[in-house]
Amino acid sequence: MSPKSVLPKAALIFVLAVVVWALAPGFHLDFTADARTAYKELKLFSDVLDLIEKNYVDPVDEKKLIESAIQGMVSSLDPHSALLTPEAFRELQIDTHGEFTGIGIHVTMKDNLVTVIAPIEGTPAYRAGIKAGDRIIKVDGKPTDNLRDAVNRMRGPKGTKVVVTIVREGEPKPIDFTLIRDVIPIHSVKSAILKPGYGYVWITNFRDNTYDDLVSVLDEMESADPPLRGLVLDLRDNPGGILDQAIRVCDLFLDKGVILSSKGRNGTHVRVYKAHRNSRPRDYPIVVLINGGSASASEIVAGALQDHKRALLLGTTTFGKGSVQAIENLADGYALKLTIARYYTPSGRSIQAKGVEPDIVVPRRILKPEDEESERTLKERDLKNHLGAEPDKGKPVTKAKPESKKNKLPSKVKSRINPLQVDQLLRDSQVRRALDILIGYQVFKRNNV
Repeated sequence: MSPKSVLPKAALIFVLAVVVWALAPGFHLDFTADARTAYKELKLFSDVLDLIEKNYVDPVDEKKLIESAIQGMVSSLDPHSALLTPEAFRELQIDTHGEFTGIGIHVTMKDNLVTVIAPIEGTPAYRAGIKAGDRIIKVDGKPTDNLRDAVNRMRGPKGTKVVVTIVREGEPKPIDFTLIRDVIPIHSVKSAILKPGYGYVWITNFRDNTYDDLVSVLDEMESADPPLRGLVLDLRDNPGGILDQAIRVCDLFLDKGVILSSKGRNGTHVRVYKAHRNSRPRDYPIVVLINGGSASASEIVAGALQDHKRALLLGTTTFGKGSVQAIENLADGYALKLTIARYYTPSGRSIQAKGVEPDIVVPRRILKPEDEESERTLKERDLKNHLGAEPDKGKPVTKAKPESKKNKLPSKVKSRINPLQVDQLLRDSQVRRALDILIGYQVFKRNNV
């Protein structure tokens, strides 16, 4: 037997695993043309692996080669299927389960440095004074080589200490922050009152606690004085998340009918999700904000509410991810994320690669204070010594006061990162248009138009 025909250990294990799988109950082993082709391809794989191990210019890691081969195989199926390494699988679980232990900051890579996007309100990093824009150069005295490494080292058991060294613009020297790690809750629901009776809710993504957080926010708004007359539901830049949470969010606003259906290959993975009657009626009008960053679970919510004519969709067309992924646990902490079905809105439409189209197309624009000032023209009350309105008998004449340049709407909000400011929200052209629609609806309703 020539050396080339001897399978390396890793390839032998791979082929044996395939054979064991092929001999599993329910698998009919035959030697048709397709089966013979499959075995030839496996032989090709083992030959290539053998050549790389023996002849590549530098030593290679057998495990990494096979991991990369599997990753390439899976990722060639579609953009959403992937082999999850143990680290990636843990990150996915943290992202969906609603809390982690660490210092409480959102970070990104900017100019090859780990940069703080924002501290999460109420966390160790927030209380210590770490600010947006700070560059993290060391964790526990060791330089931060990459984003994942920095995140892993800043996380750790509750009550343990970590020293974070940052460089801040305007400060001549690096600053050390000694922080005690704590449990950091991740809330995916932010809310605000845009105007008495009109609420704003932003769902950033769908996690384990999204439904509960949304119910809490809605209960508070619906019990306020005045109660909720209209809702702006913001799903912009919401990348999706847990399917079950999206279904439950839809069910809050629907009392009957199909929310979603899914169907896999050859009639497999067929599921139909239906709405149930709510004990608390929610019949106020809703405007849902969507854009090209609204994907997957957020498209499920938008599509269901649109098909049932329960909400008006405003913004731009969504991303168009109309597929369902399942997570299968593998050995040694690995997992496989695999696309198993397409999903369909209540009317039976697939939004895969198409997206959900808004009822009203409104490009997003952030209004500047000078934009508002330019719209304001000179009025009678701005004239010197202007005449006041005709008074009632016995009451003194009062002159109308010029319009205030300040927005005096309520500003108390709930937030996950930093407090939302209502005046800033109302400079968002899509939010403002949504609020105008809700107010206009109530005016027409009041006037029986």
